[in-house]
Amino acid sequence: MHIFFNKREEEKRAVIEQIILEKYNQYYRIAYSYTHNEADACDIVQNGAYRALRGSSALKKPEYAATWVYRIMLNECFRYTKQPQNLSYEYMQDAMGVEPSYTEDSSENLDIRRALDSLSEQDKAVIVLRFFEDMKLEEIADILDENLNTVKSRLYRGIKKLRGVLGENI
Repeated sequence: MHIFFNKREEEKRAVIEQIILEKYNQYYRIAYSYTHNEADACDIVQNGAYRALRGSSALKKPEYAATWVYRIMLNECFRYTKQPQNLSYEYMQDAMGVEPSYTEDSSENLDIRRALDSLSEQDKAVIVLRFFEDMKLEEIADILDENLNTVKSRLYRGIKKLRGVLGENI
């Protein structure tokens, strides 16, 4: 079975493919911040890439492709976290207070991870994109398809909650 795309659809797919390849590591870091598991983070990125490529015809303007793909990846993260059967063994160990089997994370990183997990999905997304991906608030607003002031409020609320969980050291 052959699938034929018109020239415009092929161009959109090519742009999306290029963005996925260029930003794969960023997507992986975002997914890992939600799953705390390498395999699950890779699955999220793979599923997000599949959805983006499959739905490329829904992209209205190719110049917004990067923002559009980020939104798809975040939605995959949200979808993953809402499915309790997807909680990995390492994540469950972490949630129960047992030290995970990998040693690359310091106890400080585990504290930050737990604090981030205490945030709502939307607040966590703003914090991760702002501080871990070093994005500007305007970019975050575009990715989340929210008003800039809403993003600012989420950032303020997220930082305030993180300070409450971690203490004033952040």
